[in-house]
Amino acid sequence: MRLAATDLTLERGGRLIFSHLSFSLEGGEALAVTGANGAGKSSLLRALAGLLTPASGRIELLPKTDTPRPEAIHYLGHTDALKGVLTLTENLAFWSAMLAIKPGIKTIDEILRRFGLQTVKDLPAAYLSAGQRRRAALARLLLAPRPLWLLDEPLTALDLASQALLKDVMREHLGGGGLIVAATHAGLGLPAHELKIGAAA
Repeated sequence: MRLAATDLTLERGGRLIFSHLSFSLEGGEALAVTGANGAGKSSLLRALAGLLTPASGRIELLPKTDTPRPEAIHYLGHTDALKGVLTLTENLAFWSAMLAIKPGIKTIDEILRRFGLQTVKDLPAAYLSAGQRRRAALARLLLAPRPLWLLDEPLTALDLASQALLKDVMREHLGGGGLIVAATHAGLGLPAHELKIGAAA
């Protein structure tokens, strides 16, 4: 698996975010996207996810298959995408259905245990702490195997133990040939290439 971005230029609302940006990642590699607030880190992730259309340039996930690029991606943005009135288990069951989980994939209970959330699995998401909500969002990464993870400040709101857990999960993903692109101020805490985006004019 290979991710290649070539000569990307992105504009939003008539404003240039970045221009002529290129990078490539091979399977098993991570990329830490750094830069000041407003430099375009989150916008780059959204473009890679197919949520924004670059003004110019090309994004390719290779080798090409019949699967649309968004279906090969887990995108985790700033929001946790949890429905407050649903329990944690119900939230993950919803995402399991959305991601079309196939038999043999890890069960929701297994994933909740991995992220230390089994004791709150029957609570409405609105009652969870910020750290628990963030771990619940991250738990979606294990619901379905997808080669490319796009993570926006993945360590935010996590205590040290939860940060260590996430780093282990990311290492396992990379060890299996997966790819990670993460926007981060704090670094990822594991080997990664760095792409620094300058502040937009």
